[in-house]
Amino acid sequence: MSEVPSEERQGVDNPPSDAGSDAESSPAQTNSVSTLPPLRIWPAVLLLLCLWAIRIVPALFAEMSAPLIMARFMGPAVFAGLIVLWWIFLSRASLKEKVFGVLGLATIGIVTAVLVDKTLRGFGIIIYVVPWGITAFVVALILSTRLRTSRRTWLALLAATVGFGYWDLVRIDEIRGDFRTTRNWRWQPTAEDRFLRSLSSRREDDGPTATAITKQPLADPEWPSFRGPNRNGVQPGVTLAENWKTQPFKEIWRVPIGPGWSSFSVAGNRLFTEEQRGEHEVVVCYDANSGSELWVHEETSRFWEAVGGAGPRATPTLSEGKLFALGARGVLNRLDPITGEQIWQRDLNDDAKREPPDWGYASSPLVTRDVVIVHSGGPEDKGLLAYDVETGDLRWTSPSGDHSYSSPQLSTVNGKQCVLMLTNKGITFVDPADGKMLGKHDWEYDGYRVLQPLVLEDSSVLLGSGMGAGTRRIEVRWDGEQFAIKTDWTARRMSPDFNDYVAHKGYLYGFDRNIFACVDLATGERKWKKGRYGHGQVLLLPSGDQLLVLSEDGELILLRATPKNLVELTRFQVLKGRTWNHPVLAGNRLYVRNGEEAACFEVPTL
Repeated sequence: MSEVPSEERQGVDNPPSDAGSDAESSPAQTNSVSTLPPLRIWPAVLLLLCLWAIRIVPALFAEMSAPLIMARFMGPAVFAGLIVLWWIFLSRASLKEKVFGVLGLATIGIVTAVLVDKTLRGFGIIIYVVPWGITAFVVALILSTRLRTSRRTWLALLAATVGFGYWDLVRIDEIRGDFRTTRNWRWQPTAEDRFLRSLSSRREDDGPTATAITKQPLADPEWPSFRGPNRNGVQPGVTLAENWKTQPFKEIWRVPIGPGWSSFSVAGNRLFTEEQRGEHEVVVCYDANSGSELWVHEETSRFWEAVGGAGPRATPTLSEGKLFALGARGVLNRLDPITGEQIWQRDLNDDAKREPPDWGYASSPLVTRDVVIVHSGGPEDKGLLAYDVETGDLRWTSPSGDHSYSSPQLSTVNGKQCVLMLTNKGITFVDPADGKMLGKHDWEYDGYRVLQPLVLEDSSVLLGSGMGAGTRRIEVRWDGEQFAIKTDWTARRMSPDFNDYVAHKGYLYGFDRNIFACVDLATGERKWKKGRYGHGQVLLLPSGDQLLVLSEDGELILLRATPKNLVELTRFQVLKGRTWNHPVLAGNRLYVRNGEEAACFEVPTL
């Protein structure tokens, strides 16, 4: 008996189906349901671990160098980009999944970037939004490794939507000097919102007091300008009690205030400062005894940037019964300090032919002889601008870098009175009479310079730079009609960012990044570095060999000014929230403020 041919046997054993169309679609159906290859996950896991390591590890250091800061900012975005490349080239996902995944991520990211609060735009998207969204995408893929269908990509994109979308619901309310942030839901009122709501009732309460006080004449200013009479953060003749538990502070008043980084100028019973109130930038006169508002001068102007937030940066200046104030967008006003009436106004953008710098105009006006001087950083010879104090006419200009957040400094150097201006290019020495360049020292720095140049012993000047660039001491000699300048030393172990330092008995005390330190002025050698006060500010009380530090967290700390070691005497919390503003000590009254509140204390003295 002959065998049945294999083809026929196959036909007998496997009769054709009646549903021919189902048989033809079966392979495609099988492929879409169960034949996708498993993903190669381990590269994504490794990249994800690197992303968060570079995000977290630098923040564990007490201070961050410029390379660490850049790594913390840009590193996560770099690894997020590498994860996208993994998905495209190494994931084993199907072509359809790859295209769908990349287009989906791009769409979600773009929508998030459009909807995100302005406080997160730019750097916030790079260091927060992108890493979180990509992390959610990868984690979802890790959790769905057993899935071998296109459903895994759908799940990953859904997770990415949550990871990205969270950032559309929040805002950043403050960024500290070490880039730690405080976040809140977008629908919660900001401190400025709460302050604006309280203004009307506060003005009604202040009215009678203001009427009585405005009739009093201005006294000789105790604290006429930024960092005091000599702009060096020194208050002679005052020694504080060294135990604030047994001799406590007495709070005189506390009031909410608009955002801004101005300090106070003080004359008798008047305080002058600048702040932001919604769409108005204002110069305000407060009663030094009660905190009540005496007058307000408003300009329709609002400056805002992501790190510092809203508000003016400079401090008003008092001189011979005249008040000068520079706004963050470049409007310079002379005001009547009794009434707030505007005498004249100039716009630095017009006069210097430029736009406001990245962090706004921050030059506290300097008044000398019959001119008021501010830094604009305009092109060619429009770096320093000097205006007639009576008319506001532009009297002279002088080249001086193209950006700086420092202020002009009037000092006598080697017997010659001059205006010192520290900028990104170095330091210039200018004749206050006509703006003639008396000398300059080139020390270019790509970052921002904020500190005042500090004159030592008539012929030495300290120049401070942040982000690890250090502090330099230069020797200045008068040689004919120009200064001859040479470098004495450069110390990278004292790198103040925007936090001033003071000199006392041969030593320099101040912030090396965000830690308080002491440096030998003769050699630049660091003696100690221990005080963890964040990005704070410092005043010198030479009569008692004391240092008064206002920390970034609003705590006041009294130190002994000694090169032997950090000696903490006592401390007291005076403000809440991020505090970068400089404190003012006039007699036994301490005036402090930040971007949310201002307060006055009677301090115990010896």
